[in-house]
Amino acid sequence: MKTLNKTLTKEKPKTTIKMSGAEAVINCLLAEGVDLVYGYPGGAIMPVYDELFKYKSKLHHVLTRHEQGATHAAQGFARVTGKTGVVFATSGPGATNIVTGIADAQIDSTPMVCITGQVSSHLLGSDAFQETDIVGISTPVTKWNYQITKASEIPEILAKAFYIAKSGRPGPVLVDITKDAQFGELDFSYKKCKKIRSYKAIPKFNIEKIKEAATLINSAKKPFIVWGQGVILGKAEKEFKNFIEKTDIPSASTVLGLSALESKHRLNVGMVGMHGNYAPNVLTNECDVLIAIGMRFDDRVTGNLNMYAKQAKIIHFEIDPSEVDKNVKTDVAVLGDVKETLSEIINLVDKANHKNWLNEFTKLYEIEYKTIIKDQFNPTKNGLTMGEVINKINKETKGDAIIVSDVGQHQMFACRYADFIKTRSNVTSGGLGTMGFALPAAIGAKMGVPNREVIAIIGDGGFQMTIQELGTILQTKAAVKIVVLNNSFLGMVRQWQELFFDKRYASTVMTNPDFVKIAEGYGIEANRVSKRKDLDKAIKAMIASKSSYFLEVVIESEDNVFPMIPTGASVSDIRLS
Repeated sequence: MKTLNKTLTKEKPKTTIKMSGAEAVINCLLAEGVDLVYGYPGGAIMPVYDELFKYKSKLHHVLTRHEQGATHAAQGFARVTGKTGVVFATSGPGATNIVTGIADAQIDSTPMVCITGQVSSHLLGSDAFQETDIVGISTPVTKWNYQITKASEIPEILAKAFYIAKSGRPGPVLVDITKDAQFGELDFSYKKCKKIRSYKAIPKFNIEKIKEAATLINSAKKPFIVWGQGVILGKAEKEFKNFIEKTDIPSASTVLGLSALESKHRLNVGMVGMHGNYAPNVLTNECDVLIAIGMRFDDRVTGNLNMYAKQAKIIHFEIDPSEVDKNVKTDVAVLGDVKETLSEIINLVDKANHKNWLNEFTKLYEIEYKTIIKDQFNPTKNGLTMGEVINKINKETKGDAIIVSDVGQHQMFACRYADFIKTRSNVTSGGLGTMGFALPAAIGAKMGVPNREVIAIIGDGGFQMTIQELGTILQTKAAVKIVVLNNSFLGMVRQWQELFFDKRYASTVMTNPDFVKIAEGYGIEANRVSKRKDLDKAIKAMIASKSSYFLEVVIESEDNVFPMIPTGASVSDIRLS
């Protein structure tokens, strides 16, 4: 029974309510505005689930079929909404099963709070049943983690968890709660965390650095912008667009930056990286000023660092000081919230015209189109190509869908060819490259923005890594559209084996089940296409469906994704074939 206590203070009376630690967890989430949780119950977190049952009208729980699926669903939800995803898991294997999703969220800067149950505090360190040191295991892949052993700690620690996960450069936080702390009682009151001493989420920008950057940009003859997910995380899409339109600078995206700027904008020159577009990769090594905005110069973008943009002055707009000069030495580092720093610099840069420089991108795009893209969209071969599937989805959705891609060749085809007209429309596993990401992430994305079309693009290999999440669709009725591009190979590895290992296809040939029957077994309408004449009709039927839909497209088995920068090569050594 709850009792109300009022503790008089010199300021304002503080209201507390007596409740269990488990109930406090639920109330903390409600205080943070959480209304959706993904998870999987077990013994060590059962008290929390028992309280969750009482609050189910306020806090919806989605039972995934595997704890990893819960983390990816929470990621998909977070990526499309900008909110913090929340995950519940039990101790031992339940906790270790979420580590992959946590690592994925860490490297892709996705805000997520994971709450795990733990054995009672007196059993810690005794190798009790389903005990594992999840705090120790997750330390390298979390922004912060903490183990709670007393009920009284719960409100303060969870408030910190949500603040840390969402503030500055976002990331995952794990809170491990012992079972006795869940059963224990506390006088509950909740205060949102707004700052933590010694933790500076957003560095204060230096106006002098912004002036230095503006001077370089104004004097540049061949400036070039590479933007990343930081533009989206900073909600700076409008400021970014105003900046590039005033300066007339050709701009290319990283994989995670896609959709911050509409695909067909005249200054959007494509995607950089290993399988990015020809022009922005080659011309990286010809620009005189390279402006990096909210990106981290990872190896898939830069290729060989010893040959990356050595001729250019480098300006880096970044919120995380640890990323500055980590891989690429900068001439001017502009630290701070990118929404603020872009707002400042736009008043200092000149209105410019770089028509001749932009024409160089156009010329190289025409080479790429004639060599690669034309044959992907209008293939001469009998087998279907991944590019033509993505292109036909574009035509049917007019670029207004959220595309959630898994990892492999299909991911690169989706990122290269999908059209986007709205931000937060490209969801994929970037830094970690987690196969199995797309299906559960698409479920989370659809729940985050139920009024938008969500299409998962998955390979036959990745699909089978989290195929059990079809059960989550069965139970929740999430209207996700699933496209499996089936080439009966682990396609990306096979491509490398073809190009660099004399076609020794070691353990990459896939013997697959009947995917259509499996989908139908989960109550999902399903279809298979293997001929070009049937593709348009099949895609139209999928998009028209108001429910979940599964479409398997049988793809040319040895189709490759190009361009490609070989490992160790310069970005200007990108191969067209």
